[in-house]
Amino acid sequence: MYDFRPAPGASKPDSYADLLAAADGLTAGERDTVANMANVAALLWEFLPDVNWTGFYRVVGGELVLGPFAGRPACIRIAFGSGVCGGAAAQAKTQLVPDVHAFPGHIACDALTLSELVVPVLRDGKVVAVIDLDSPMHGRFDQEDAKGIEALAKLLADRI
Repeated sequence: MYDFRPAPGASKPDSYADLLAAADGLTAGERDTVANMANVAALLWEFLPDVNWTGFYRVVGGELVLGPFAGRPACIRIAFGSGVCGGAAAQAKTQLVPDVHAFPGHIACDALTLSELVVPVLRDGKVVAVIDLDSPMHGRFDQEDAKGIEALAKLLADRI
């Protein structure tokens, strides 16, 4: 039985350390990429307060295709360079967006989303997926969140 939850009152760095340990425990030795993404999307949903979407977009045929997630229905396909996710994939660089309405070319999959954090997952220098986090709060994500999710992306690079 799995019972991964953040420790009540834990600091953000401690919560991300716990999240990373939980993700490692769930994905170590598992070769099925969909199962690993699904479990990690669920962990993100459990660990992160004030989010309305946590999940993955996978690189398939030169575009991003929706992967496992928690939250409301989402856009299915996103071109590299389009929106926050496509920008992260095209630049192979984390996108931290405090106000999605101020982001040029933002794709509004969910009208409730006000801020977003997207981190590319790199394998051998190439983007294989992005981790996408959405929030209904302006400025929800900060550099500590980016650092925590970047560590998660590095852990998952060979597991998804």
